[in-house]
Amino acid sequence: MRQAILTAPKHVVINNEAVAPDLRNLKPNEVLINVKRIGICGSEIHSYHGLHPATKYPVVQGHEFSAVVVEVGSEVTNCKKGDKVTARPQLVCGKCGPCRRGQYNVCENLKVEAFQADGAAQDYFVTTAERVVVLPEDMSLDEGAMIEPCAVGAHASERTDVVDKNVVVSGAGTIGILVAQFCKARGARKVLITDVSDYRLEKAKECGIECVANVAKTTLKDAVKDLFGDEGYQVGFEVAGVESSIRSLMETIEKGSSIVIVGVFAKDPAISMFYLGEHELTLIGSMMYRHEDYETAVAFVSKGIVNLKPLISNRFPFEEYADAYQFIDDNRTTAMKVIIDLDETPCQQ
Repeated sequence: MRQAILTAPKHVVINNEAVAPDLRNLKPNEVLINVKRIGICGSEIHSYHGLHPATKYPVVQGHEFSAVVVEVGSEVTNCKKGDKVTARPQLVCGKCGPCRRGQYNVCENLKVEAFQADGAAQDYFVTTAERVVVLPEDMSLDEGAMIEPCAVGAHASERTDVVDKNVVVSGAGTIGILVAQFCKARGARKVLITDVSDYRLEKAKECGIECVANVAKTTLKDAVKDLFGDEGYQVGFEVAGVESSIRSLMETIEKGSSIVIVGVFAKDPAISMFYLGEHELTLIGSMMYRHEDYETAVAFVSKGIVNLKPLISNRFPFEEYADAYQFIDDNRTTAMKVIIDLDETPCQQ
């Protein structure tokens, strides 16, 4: 069995001699899956560069994936052999305060596969039934591998009320475009997405986000004035993970409004306490998702409410995992969602 292991920053190795899970050891609540597709996440790129503060090395990669069920434990009832599935990568204690009140996504002892625990970048993988989500038969394996980032958008867009409010999403990467789509679907009045890349903004348009602004060519203040006029905007989403992004949102959002922090910052930003206090802004964190967010993501994608297809930019076979990371590094403005295809054969040189 193959595994893709991040052994140290910028060092990915393929282990072709990993031991496959033994069916005889499958616990009653466990599910053995054959992994088919893996999406590479921005957080994994942080780990690749040694910039993710909670990553341990070595660690098997992969937490965005789709798979086919090989076998289920004796107590599993929510999926069966042959089902197409994905699964949440969160390992939680179930005992801490957040877990007891249902906020297990911020478990005090949270471990996330591909960061603090081995992930699904391997041919066969064992997960638990309560984390499994069955995919519709007509959903592609590529789309199934994107349900995880889609669930991030589902969760973030519900962290504050967006109904009949004007919204600015700062950052048109995969997550930003998904957040923008969910805000539209949840009843936002107008949604503006910003970035410094025209390519990414065009991708946002392909996904149905008509209002875009390149903040390398115009200020956010001017873009907001052009679109919203005197209405301004009442909700901001920081998805770029850079200081200038959060500062611009705080400076331009309507007083008394809310900004949801979705992006991962490689370096803590310096923010204006004046705007935070004097404008009575609310900064809201957003951490991953819960099971209902996965279910919402599957429903919205299967119904065509959220469009994932334009976001898939490149594909690599499993053996070229390290090349995929390097490709993302070399093509920061054009690489959107890069998919690892475990069924694809590497090109022969």
